[in-house]
Amino acid sequence: MQKKNSKLTPVFWVAVAIATVFILWGTFLPENVETVLGFIDGFIASNLGWFYMLVMTFFVLFAIFMVVSPYGRITLGKPDEKPEYSYFTWFAFLFTAGMGVGLVFFGVTEPLTHFHAPPSEDPGSMAAAEESLQHTLFHWGIHPWATYAVVGLVLAYFKFRHQAPILISSALTPILGDRAKGGWGQAVDVLAVFGTIFGIATSLGLGATQITAGLSFSFDGIENTIMTQLLVVLIITVLFITSAVSGVDRGIRYLSWMNIIVAIGLMIFVFVLGSTVQMVDSFMTTTGNYLQNLPSMTFDMNAFTGERDFLNDWTLFYWAWWIGWSAFVGTFIARVSKGRTIREFVIGVTAVPFVFSAIWFAVLGVAGIEMDQSLGGQLYDLVGAQGDEVALFAFLENLPLATLVIGIAVLLIASFFVTSADAGTFVLGMLTTGGRLNPPLNIKIIWGVILAGTASVLLFSGGLEALEMAMLIAAFPFSFVVILLAISLVKALSNEYDILRLESKQQEFEPDFQEESKRELEEKREEFEQSLPDEEVEIEGEEKQ
Repeated sequence: MQKKNSKLTPVFWVAVAIATVFILWGTFLPENVETVLGFIDGFIASNLGWFYMLVMTFFVLFAIFMVVSPYGRITLGKPDEKPEYSYFTWFAFLFTAGMGVGLVFFGVTEPLTHFHAPPSEDPGSMAAAEESLQHTLFHWGIHPWATYAVVGLVLAYFKFRHQAPILISSALTPILGDRAKGGWGQAVDVLAVFGTIFGIATSLGLGATQITAGLSFSFDGIENTIMTQLLVVLIITVLFITSAVSGVDRGIRYLSWMNIIVAIGLMIFVFVLGSTVQMVDSFMTTTGNYLQNLPSMTFDMNAFTGERDFLNDWTLFYWAWWIGWSAFVGTFIARVSKGRTIREFVIGVTAVPFVFSAIWFAVLGVAGIEMDQSLGGQLYDLVGAQGDEVALFAFLENLPLATLVIGIAVLLIASFFVTSADAGTFVLGMLTTGGRLNPPLNIKIIWGVILAGTASVLLFSGGLEALEMAMLIAAFPFSFVVILLAISLVKALSNEYDILRLESKQQEFEPDFQEESKRELEEKREEFEQSLPDEEVEIEGEEKQ
């Protein structure tokens, strides 16, 4: 048995030390860190891109296997346990922690950018528009969510079915054994914290630039300066720490509800005012093209054309980004998925977000491209001059009720960032207190301050890009961790499934067989329990949220 610890573990101090080194490096030597990390990042993309493509394919195939295998009936919890949250709340949580803010940020920008710079078609043609939406959906479709599903499924299985700490190191116990409690396990947890710190801090910084750009673009008197961005970071920090006080069941839940409702409302608004039939047709065509060309896109390394810019700048960037984010998103998804079956979990985490993303990009992508064409390419030129962060606001400015809708969009983006940062502090608290399901408020506040400080320092020094590259580089070793998590889960499920079958047979057959199988069952149970991580024991007076 392992008693849960409310104190900070060595993982906290090691992760903070590494993060501090990068922050100081990015603050005082931003050009040097950009050069060094840029070289490493470019080397990985150019020489090891094939590895990312194969790994992401493995995650998709693994998710499909979990759905169709007999393991799919196993519950993430006790056999008769019911889901902790309703479907609507659960899906809202997925988007809050997953990529809701990314969909808002890139909904217009990415299809428009691919339209003018497509992988293979002539820029600005109808074929380019079709290819643009297909590749956008490829980047935001099944692959990223399958990656999240692998991490989340493994953690939820060991936590809720076998009462293990919700730590990546604990989930590797069937493979690592006692080493999961030592240096190897701590190294894995540090890597997970590393990716989470840098991912959330980068998001805070990028969110501040988008919000200030939107306010500056749309409202007179507000300038897009570093001081305005720092003020936005401060406001977001106060809001997400306030939300963290309420815990998952109140703060994150209510904000997640609001986020999904407002996002759907914005999509419907654009759908009604835009080329409605064209959007529906685009959704069907793009989804069909995506499914039909999924194998070729998945393995396409442009080996014979030699053209690597689109692959490196977009596909491989996204694949590394999703892997880097999987520790954070997977841990949070696991935290809110108690009581789901494995099959239900994987379908919910992959299929539902995929369909929503397909609808989202069919609406905003088509509307953005059509508006750009009607303006003679001015929308794309504006994005090129002022950055991706202005695309959504420049698009909304040309719609009715522009001021009101832009204001709502700014609040939606801010709310998404608040909930993502809140979920991030929750995950960091769990990872650095020995897997505590409800980490103490003071530890979440500590992480909130660290994240805000990191984002502010790097915004001020111009080192956000370096932080982003550091997380992408960290995604390479972490991809091996996710592969080991998948292997660990299959090993545990295989043993447990044998036990479940023997238990079922015991109830059906005659006494002689029951006695013989009972001995076999006891041996398998003992062997299986020895391979699992230690159970947690609730400490007296533990904070409940």
